[in-house]
Amino acid sequence: MYTVLTHGELIADKVRTGAYPEALRATVTSDSAVLDIGTGTGFLALLACRFGARKVYAVEPDDVIELAREIARANGYSDRIEFIQDLSTNVTLPEKIDVIVSDLHGVLPFFQHHIPAIIDARRRLLKPGGKLIPACETLWLAVADAPELYRYITNWEGNGLGLNLSSAQRVATNNMWKSRVRPEELLGTPKCWATLDYTQIDSPNVSAEIELNVARSGTGYGLSVWFDSVLAEGIGFSNGPGHPETIFGSLFLPWSKPIPFAEGDIIRVRMGANLVDEDYIFTWDTVVLAKGKADKVKADFRQSTFFGTPLSAARLRKRAAHYLPEVNEEGEIDRFVLVAMKGKTSSEQIARELTEQFPARFTDVVDALTRVGELAVRYSR
Repeated sequence: MYTVLTHGELIADKVRTGAYPEALRATVTSDSAVLDIGTGTGFLALLACRFGARKVYAVEPDDVIELAREIARANGYSDRIEFIQDLSTNVTLPEKIDVIVSDLHGVLPFFQHHIPAIIDARRRLLKPGGKLIPACETLWLAVADAPELYRYITNWEGNGLGLNLSSAQRVATNNMWKSRVRPEELLGTPKCWATLDYTQIDSPNVSAEIELNVARSGTGYGLSVWFDSVLAEGIGFSNGPGHPETIFGSLFLPWSKPIPFAEGDIIRVRMGANLVDEDYIFTWDTVVLAKGKADKVKADFRQSTFFGTPLSAARLRKRAAHYLPEVNEEGEIDRFVLVAMKGKTSSEQIARELTEQFPARFTDVVDALTRVGELAVRYSR
């Protein structure tokens, strides 16, 4: 979830706040019913009202929606905006929608359940012929000769104390991070990795093989990835090299080792983004072939963010299909509280009973009430 400070940074991003209002102005009419998915502080919902929407449904699961309600009242739009605190996939509306707007990006559009939410809303809630903002986004890929972006890898080299830290370096090379690459740091022409047509897309996962040609000699440290966003016809923005900087930045995927290139070398990348649970796992498998020598492999890397986090054997064992789980004390506490939630006992009373049942775990009722409150927020109706 975004913080209030992040929402403020999004609004302060002149590239974004130039494009989205323009797209809403071009799309919304006085007859429009608009759905704002992930409304946050309500910025896009307010703009939809300003441009004439007769009704806006603003959906947001986080408590920041209370701030959005306050802001709507301050701007005189509370009569036209219906705020709904929930995930859009759980929402049923009394009418079909003319315009669905969302801005749930991370560095790339692959951010948590953004794409599944758009697919669901388009199928269930959008009128035939209705509009989506954004309508389409294109993902681009290029090789970066940018040694400063590789510092998170070289941090594990040359420690000066004679220690071998290569295990940590291996894990680091399977991570990715926000970056900014200049056009002159690219070693060749960018290639399209994927096009996300939100009017047609039916899966949150993307995988494709891209062939890149090296245009000049240099050292490749990894792959730079960015997106071009089409919000409405003729209206959009990019976070790519050479474009005005945005809050999104671009993505850097390091290679296991820097690669010296000659002009004409060929790079084959199998790039994938797959949604697993609440976030994406990225893979970037790279084979580099020397110019004019299809049988001479200069580099062959297999990388994935799956390998970018240290995993303990004990935690992995608990995920195995043959593991025989037995609930621990924390689970017993949660079970006690959940069983007591029948709509007939107050949270305070449940907390008092919890301190009696688990006296070694809870020193007072306030401590127990905190636990009950957390579970009530998550599980109660």
